[in-house]
Amino acid sequence: MKKGNIQVQTQNIFPVIKKWLYSDKDIFLRELTVNACDAITKIKKLQSIGECKSDDDNYRVDIYCDKDNKTITIKDNGIGMTEEEIDKYINQIAFSGAEEFLSKYKDKDEENQIIGHFGLGFYSAYMVADLVEIETKSYKDEPAVKWTCDGGTEYEISESSKVERGTIITLHVSDAEEEFLQPERLRSVLLKYCAFLPYAIHLNDEENSVNDTNPLWTKSPADCKDEEYKELYHRLFSDFNDPLFWIHLNVDYPFNLKGILYFPKLTHEFESAQGQIKLFNNQVFVADNIKEVIPEFLMLLKGVIDCPEIPLNVSRSSLQNDGYVNKISSHITKKVADKIISLHKLEKEHFDEYYNDISPFIEYGCMRDEKFYDKLKPVLQVKTTLGDFVSLFEYAEAQDKNITYISDENQQAQYIKMIKEEGRSAIVMPHLIDTHFISFLEMKEQWKFTRIDTLPQETKDDESIVEVFKSILKIDDLKVTASSLKISLPAIIVEDEQERRINDMTKMFGNAFTKQKYTLVLNTDSEIINKIEAMEDANKKELVCKQIYDIARVCHNPLTTEEMTEFIERSSEILKLLM
Repeated sequence: MKKGNIQVQTQNIFPVIKKWLYSDKDIFLRELTVNACDAITKIKKLQSIGECKSDDDNYRVDIYCDKDNKTITIKDNGIGMTEEEIDKYINQIAFSGAEEFLSKYKDKDEENQIIGHFGLGFYSAYMVADLVEIETKSYKDEPAVKWTCDGGTEYEISESSKVERGTIITLHVSDAEEEFLQPERLRSVLLKYCAFLPYAIHLNDEENSVNDTNPLWTKSPADCKDEEYKELYHRLFSDFNDPLFWIHLNVDYPFNLKGILYFPKLTHEFESAQGQIKLFNNQVFVADNIKEVIPEFLMLLKGVIDCPEIPLNVSRSSLQNDGYVNKISSHITKKVADKIISLHKLEKEHFDEYYNDISPFIEYGCMRDEKFYDKLKPVLQVKTTLGDFVSLFEYAEAQDKNITYISDENQQAQYIKMIKEEGRSAIVMPHLIDTHFISFLEMKEQWKFTRIDTLPQETKDDESIVEVFKSILKIDDLKVTASSLKISLPAIIVEDEQERRINDMTKMFGNAFTKQKYTLVLNTDSEIINKIEAMEDANKKELVCKQIYDIARVCHNPLTTEEMTEFIERSSEILKLLM
């Protein structure tokens, strides 16, 4: 048997760090800036527990770019390092000074959180630099030191003339990465990753800091104003519309979680929600794509989630999927459901105003999460053709579980008029997702939904007027029947409920769909219909029949360009006959 230690060669590990550890080169600035903030957090922690004299420093991180000398400099007034610490934390790859510091002081102060943990972030500098220099002076009474390395296996340590506590890292940028020597390029990277770090970050000695050190989600909800929530929303998402409402997450137990989730006003129903929930780790931006944390059905929301304890991979760019993440996801789902229930209970008037906009969220969630559905059953509501909002479940019971619905109040206005005159009502289901939700409810609750333009129960197809229309229209797929309709229109178009649903679903996903089959229902109560058979002029009879058919089609679905042109030309011909 032979035992030994696995050897890691520096010349092999550097290419891995430079090419494979991080997905984007601009992350180097995030890592070095986060390290600078951690250095400040460490000195403040030591000061707070009396192990270091408090000198009331104006804590900040300064970043400079020098295009002429092709350098980027990151400067902090944090804890600094001794020569021994440089040897331990820099010369030993993946030895995390943050982990050692946390282990030593974890029980002494929990106010400030160290961001970095893996000990690899510094080496991201070599993704853009050929040479890196460190000048640092520790808070301890020891000489300042300078460290230099070109990314190979050799380094140099020498004395430094630095007097003030802190660290200066200078990157000598390679020719291929000169884009990072532009101040605006650095600013965009800082705004992307570091816009909410806890210490002021100044670029090229500008008076105003790049970042907001005290973001809204870190505050107590009681201390936040509505205008502040809206301002943050506009800033993060460049959306000129105000959000409908929001949920401020402030959880200390059983995990540490802060954030704000916004219900946006959708411009169209299925607009992309990818990247709308921003994940932060101790105020450091991590990623947009966080489906592990936010359930899929809530991805139409916008907002921020900041969880210091969330398990990240070594590059701090994605999540490690584990039970902890699942607990966070479940908690967020619960908070969203609680907020909706609270609005329904305490702000019913506003809830009714919001409902048309938030119903796609709710319906999708109900279909994807049974617990979410069970919890929100009491607040599910619908708008009726009378203009009021009613409980969906109460309405279904009142209709003996046979529910008539409409999908377009304007397009189906004549059908609405017909059922009103019959003393009936219908519910408004205008969203594409409603087609799925209706099928879901039929299966779940054993309800039956029928759209308002489905075939009337009592029809006749043996009347002579039916044969007149069949002979004139000559449309193979068109069925013609007759019925007594309590409307002024001479005819309406209806279609089979199940066939129409299948077509609606295929259209929803942009697929080709089968040709829809319609039924033309002639109104036997119409004076116009009753006079057609007596017309002696065959041309006039044909014009009138075709016009009646197209009027019925206009009330059902918009005509194509060609069909509308023909309809207008025929209308002109009919007007000439009246002159």
